Amino acid sequence: MTRKGGDWLIHDTAPADVFTPERLSDEHRMIARTAAEFRDSEVLPALPDLEQKKWHLSRALVARAGELGLLGTDVPDALGGVGLDKAASVVVGEALGGCGGFSTTFGAQTGLAIIPILCFGTAAQQQHYLPKIVSGETIGAYCLSESGSGSDAMSASARAARQPDGSWILNGEKMWITCGGFADLFIVFAKVDGVHLSAFLVERAFPGVTSGKEEHKMGLHASSTTPVVLSDARVPAENLLGEVGKGPKIAFNVLNYGRFKLCAMCSGGAKLVIEEAARYASARRQFGQPIAHFGAIRHKLAEMIVQEYAVESMLYRTTGLIDDAIDEGGHSSAAALAALEEFAVEASILKVMGSEMLDFVVDENVQIHGGNGFVTDYPAERHYRDARVNRIFEGTNEINRLLVPGMLIKRALKGGVPLLAAAAALEQERFAPTPEADAPGPRARLDDEWRLARALTKVALMLVGLAVQMYGARLEQEQEIVMLMCDVIIDAFAAESAVLRASAAADAAHPKAALMTDAAMVFTHDAGLRVGARARTALGAMSSGDALQAQLASLGQLLQITPADTITARRRLADDVTERKGYIFA
Repeated sequence: MTRKGGDWLIHDTAPADVFTPERLSDEHRMIARTAAEFRDSEVLPALPDLEQKKWHLSRALVARAGELGLLGTDVPDALGGVGLDKAASVVVGEALGGCGGFSTTFGAQTGLAIIPILCFGTAAQQQHYLPKIVSGETIGAYCLSESGSGSDAMSASARAARQPDGSWILNGEKMWITCGGFADLFIVFAKVDGVHLSAFLVERAFPGVTSGKEEHKMGLHASSTTPVVLSDARVPAENLLGEVGKGPKIAFNVLNYGRFKLCAMCSGGAKLVIEEAARYASARRQFGQPIAHFGAIRHKLAEMIVQEYAVESMLYRTTGLIDDAIDEGGHSSAAALAALEEFAVEASILKVMGSEMLDFVVDENVQIHGGNGFVTDYPAERHYRDARVNRIFEGTNEINRLLVPGMLIKRALKGGVPLLAAAAALEQERFAPTPEADAPGPRARLDDEWRLARALTKVALMLVGLAVQMYGARLEQEQEIVMLMCDVIIDAFAAESAVLRASAAADAAHPKAALMTDAAMVFTHDAGLRVGARARTALGAMSSGDALQAQLASLGQLLQITPADTITARRRLADDVTERKGYIFA
């Protein structure tokens, strides 16, 4: 069955149909080990020097990553890559996700530099540029943002003027460019005739291309971030990427992939931080015993595990959906582009929850370290300041929260996943309730979690249907309500993904199945409480009087949350992470 983005809101999914980390192949695990060894032996020891802006080391590490085959895991063999799937790129991204500024350098090279050329470049452009980017010989950078057009990227002021000989003259200044201080190739967005946003492949060697001074940043000190200045920069005619006016399509699809890969980086970073927190809590003694024995610390460790487990479950589920779509499309660049477009909703969900999960994890790590977490002697301080930008990267989390419901509703109106019809049918259930469907497949003690996870998707549908009915085309102006809807949708996708993964593990008698059940139960139960509160807030803003009372009654009928012993489940998770001194589902 061909899946569409967002169709999990209205269709049940069987555990056997979901890709999980437990289903990675031996080849995936081998490349993950290669990336982890590279991280531990070469990248992490170099971070102090990278934070001193020694960019020749960044170039050397990128080249080393290329030598190991880590830059082009999902690039075709014919273009110098390894020719594997998106799952391979995810495991590599996770392995290199805890490397501070170098993670950003690596992500820019493997996503923002490669994907535009791979998906939109001509055969000549691909053959000319991609092998050198994949080998690490050429460093790439992505130039979309400007000082006056951060989230509103389409209002860019950079200009491109066609010359009589067919070449282009570019003028403007791009801001906050990762690798801006030493990149060789810039993917630059500028408006042709001041109107048509277009993309260009601009080499540093072209006349009129310079970098500004390094930004003084809160974090990511090991990453170069500069303006890129174009002053009558002359670009050959053949370096137009795609077509004139196709800049928005290029930009948005590259951002879709960037959001997806950013979640992989956040997930991998969280795993490293959880390991540090567990080791420190086991070694640090207060009042005659390790602080890992105290309930307050156990709760923190367990919640770090629960949130990472949910994000990881969503990440790999989406990876499987994207790879399946690419397989069906024949593994072409067009198939990859179509898959990224199809699952843009899930990419935004992953970006928001992944970045906020990592923020939570690094904050709790500082708290577990106490005073030691606030000084540079321990990596907890670096993790904290490096993680903060992820909520700004690849479109702010606010922008992504507005995008998720908006994309779902627009697709529904254009004949995509029939969300509005499902919402209307749900409204009718209030008057003629139908029996709850059985959970697909054996679930043992996960039956309650499955029913609650599906209830969360129904609450999301309820809010979407009511909001469209109330506001119509004006809904995008009701940003507070749209963001509440998005948070409900995110919790619904995360809860269902966590339960499906735990159920698949139970079916396969996985050694960690019981702990996965604990993690899924804790996350789903707490998600139900969050969704209930957010739904009431949204309903209170949209309705009043008898209509509000009827809607609250429907919400209560959907969200019948049985109290669960999440404290004992968290203790089991904390005990295991303390014993393993690392992420327990690795």
